Amino acid sequence: MHSLRTALAAALVGLLALTLSPVASPASADHYHGAPGPTHAGNTFGWYQYGVFRQEFIGPKPAFWKTNGRGIVRTQNGMLTLMSTQRGSVSATLDLEGHTYGRWEIRMRARTLSKVKGGKPFKVVTELVPAGKRAQHCGGRDIGLENFTLGTNTVKSYVHTLPNSSYRGFLGRHLRNDRWHTYAVEVAPDHISWFVDAHVINTERRDEALDPVPRQLKFELRAKGGKKMDPARMQMDWMRYWSMRAPTEKSIKAPQLELSTYNGAC
Repeated sequence: MHSLRTALAAALVGLLALTLSPVASPASADHYHGAPGPTHAGNTFGWYQYGVFRQEFIGPKPAFWKTNGRGIVRTQNGMLTLMSTQRGSVSATLDLEGHTYGRWEIRMRARTLSKVKGGKPFKVVTELVPAGKRAQHCGGRDIGLENFTLGTNTVKSYVHTLPNSSYRGFLGRHLRNDRWHTYAVEVAPDHISWFVDAHVINTERRDEALDPVPRQLKFELRAKGGKKMDPARMQMDWMRYWSMRAPTEKSIKAPQLELSTYNGAC
């Protein structure tokens, strides 16, 4: 009887271990502690129903990703990777025909690679900027999908309009090194909505914030002017662009942004 009880207890422990152990599918094995897996805004809100421009970053970096600044931009293990130096910014901009309206989404992570004496942390920035040869106005017409300083927990989203307005939203997230997140923005004639990890976080409908101009995607590790920086890395697993043709399948109701001032426009 004692042996039977022991065997039953051992079997029960084994069953509980199988039941309670976390099981991750291959597609989501590296998305842990709340980081997004296969679910993202594109499939959550139904944007995928029509044609999509997509980048998986497999193989050599396409020539239409234009680089600028000091550092390295390359494809690496199915990711677009930006690696900085200790001085200056580095960026990659999609040099294709822009879109005035549509939905853009990325899956991204970033980290500080090393600390140097007197070094400052980089800003990690993904924006929609005026496309082609259109005037950049020093960021005065940019839409920010995400903007945060490495080592902090708050990500900022925004739209800048001329001459000096900034509509800004802030979301506290645990943005530790190398944590994957998805960031998206939907730009329509009557609103702009921002999404983090497939959740709508802000929707702006004020006419003054809706600045119609063809834009295209830009990734940047942004240095603090003239300062020595802690070398950093920014990696994009994928990016998507969808048109506004597909109706949204879920509500995009969310708080509007805070109106502030952008002093960098030119």
